[in-house]
Amino acid sequence: MSAVSMEIESIDNPGTPVHPPRAADVNPRAEKRAEQQVALLFALSGVGSLLLMYAYIFIPLDVFIFVPVMGNQNAHQLFLGLGMAFSLFFLGMGAIHWAKTLMPETEVVNHRHEFRSSPEDREAFVQTVKEGVTGVKLGRRKLIKGSLAASLGLFALPPVLLLRDLGPLPGKELEKTSWKAGTRLVTDPGNRPILATDLEVGAVVQTLPAVPEGTERLLSDIAKDPVLLIRLRPEDFQLTPEKFAMTHDGIIAFSKICSHMGCAVALYEQQTKHLLCPCHQSTFDVTRGAKVIFGPAARPLPQLDITIDTEGYLIARAPFNEPVGPSFWERNSQ
Repeated sequence: MSAVSMEIESIDNPGTPVHPPRAADVNPRAEKRAEQQVALLFALSGVGSLLLMYAYIFIPLDVFIFVPVMGNQNAHQLFLGLGMAFSLFFLGMGAIHWAKTLMPETEVVNHRHEFRSSPEDREAFVQTVKEGVTGVKLGRRKLIKGSLAASLGLFALPPVLLLRDLGPLPGKELEKTSWKAGTRLVTDPGNRPILATDLEVGAVVQTLPAVPEGTERLLSDIAKDPVLLIRLRPEDFQLTPEKFAMTHDGIIAFSKICSHMGCAVALYEQQTKHLLCPCHQSTFDVTRGAKVIFGPAARPLPQLDITIDTEGYLIARAPFNEPVGPSFWERNSQ
């Protein structure tokens, strides 16, 4: 801004300088050229979005290309990054160029006032917004309006496309575990079967379902299968007959997956006989079937029905009779 223009003040807003007119303000050809430049920048942004989607769908993950300076690069990731960079860069450049060359350049002073505006001020604000929208002249700048709409529309598509990486909807898979009737409980770690007689009162053991030798456990199963074994004196329990029948000689088994957010319930306080989830401090009373006595969990930990086989090893008598894990895994927590 020149020194002369700095000395000129706006009549409507004393104290604010009046800017010299821009080429687009006085020359229709310059205005048209600026409008076309903005539209071109928005179009380039759309090209970037299309490049991102093309790279995501059609360029294999194992294709590499040599790029000077950068060396051998993964083509899939390279064009994903270039597409996103082009899309964001030219969208921003188009908005900046539009603001600098075509939008109104009048400066406005907003004096401090009480937090709640008077009805007159609120009316004036609405009127100012309407005048500003009119001043932008978006209604008659159909080229900019169309290119901006197309650019923003294309820019919104890649995030929707990338949702595919989340995989298929789980459906009822989250409710399934590897536990079934007759499955032995084995130590984790160690993978050793557990004799009921090996557990003393107060003992806590983390277990998993036994799998055939040589079988690799899936991560999805490891996330749902862990069970905590706890041994109390039978007279310590305050369970319904149905729940008590699921124990064996004072040994009770609960899912280790917290019913709040799926963290591992890993802390046991032997004196109070409480299980604690370290993530959000949900506390479960073992003597009452892992009933929630504190914290955000909405339901008790699911109990596994256990017994022993002919060799005295602990086994599951049946699978879990309810889904394990957090209540938001498609389960009514009431």
